[in-house]
Amino acid sequence: MPIGPLMIEHRLIERMIKIIEKEFERLEETKEADVLFIDTAADFIKMYADRCHHGKEEDILFRELLKKEIAPEYKKTMNELIEEHKWGRRTVAELIAAKDLYIKGDKGAVEDIIKSLKFLADFYPKHIEKEDKRFFIPIMGCFTKDEQDAMLLEGYEFDRKLIHEKYAAIVKKLES
Repeated sequence: MPIGPLMIEHRLIERMIKIIEKEFERLEETKEADVLFIDTAADFIKMYADRCHHGKEEDILFRELLKKEIAPEYKKTMNELIEEHKWGRRTVAELIAAKDLYIKGDKGAVEDIIKSLKFLADFYPKHIEKEDKRFFIPIMGCFTKDEQDAMLLEGYEFDRKLIHEKYAAIVKKLES
């Protein structure tokens, strides 16, 4: 099913979120931002969670769902997910802006960095649960086996253009 790879991607995102949680807890204690970590976390969220993962959701799965007559609750959930993706993008932009202020000497930017990291750590588990448990499996019933196979192949082609291994290696390194 085309949701299989998406759910596997959720597991890597969850691992990164655990690392983000540890970092904002450290940051709350020390008030010293790790700029390299922030760059790495922002890159992971922007490229892996958003471009790769949300890209497949929005550019393939949601696009195909919009061609179907779907139950109002599925359409409502899909629209909520799209809005949540936008929140994630805005939060990463805020994180990067706060990091840039911190680099320029604004020590008060630490609180904005903490706020953004906390938001991401709180947001992603709930977002993932909504997709995994309340959306992905039920909406597969809207598609024929051939349609599911076509989306799965399109997802593989989408992925072929991205670099999954890079981000898995980054998470593994940060976990150690």
